[in-house]
Amino acid sequence: MATSLNVTIDRSSPVPLYHQLVHGIETAISEGDLPPGTMLDNELSLAKDLHLSRPTVRKAMDELVRSGLLVRKRGVGTQVVASEVRRSVGLTSLYEDLSQDRAQPTTEVLDFEQSPAPEDVAERLKVAPGTTVYHFRRVRSRNGTPLAVMENWVPLDIADLSREALEEHGLYTILRQQGINFRLAQQKIGAAVATNDQAKLLHTTPGSALVTMSRTATDDVGRRAETGRHVYRADSYSFEVTLSA
Repeated sequence: MATSLNVTIDRSSPVPLYHQLVHGIETAISEGDLPPGTMLDNELSLAKDLHLSRPTVRKAMDELVRSGLLVRKRGVGTQVVASEVRRSVGLTSLYEDLSQDRAQPTTEVLDFEQSPAPEDVAERLKVAPGTTVYHFRRVRSRNGTPLAVMENWVPLDIADLSREALEEHGLYTILRQQGINFRLAQQKIGAAVATNDQAKLLHTTPGSALVTMSRTATDDVGRRAETGRHVYRADSYSFEVTLSA
C-alpha cells in the first residue's frame, strides 16, 4: 500500500518548492518515518495532496532518485531504498584533504578571470549559456611536489572570490566561510594520460598516467555552487570508496 507524505510546504519561503519537498522527504527518511521499502503515492496523488504542480513533484522525485534515496520500479511505483540521508557533510576539497593528512598544501593560481560560461559548464551550473562566471585554474602541491591541476567555475552570485584567497585557502573553505552549505555532489572519476602541458605542470612525463575527476556541487537551497575538472598524478593520488551490502 502506498504511503502519503506529511510534508509542510511554505510558499512564502525563498527556498524553491521542489527543494522543500526534497528536504521534507529526506527528513522523513532520516527520522524513520519512511523506512526502507516504503512505497510512495504516485506523482499525481502527491501533487494533489501537497497542492503542488506535477512538474514540481517530478523534479523533487528525480533528484531523490539521483541521490539514491528513492528508486522507481516499473509497474510498482516509487520506493524508499535507503535508511539514512546521504548528505554532503563529508564533501571536502583537495586542500582540506591534504591539511588533514598533515601534508603542507600550496596553491599556484595559473589563471583567474570572470568570463562567459561555455555551454557545457552552463548546463552543469544551471545558468544560461554565456552567463559570466568565475573561471580559474590552479596547481595544487603537497610538500612542494605538484599533485593536481584543477580547473573550476563558480557563479558570481555564489561568493566573492579572488586570486589571493585561492592561493591561501581551498575553494570549499572559502565558500563555506561565505555561507555556502554543501548538500550533495555529482562526481565522476576516470583516467587519462598526461598532455605536454599537464606533464610540465605536474613535473612528470607526457603520456604518464593521470587520475581524472569531475564534480558539480549543490548547496542546501538547491543552487549549483561550483563545477570543476581536475587531474591528479596517478603515482601520487588515489580515491578510496567504502562499499556496503
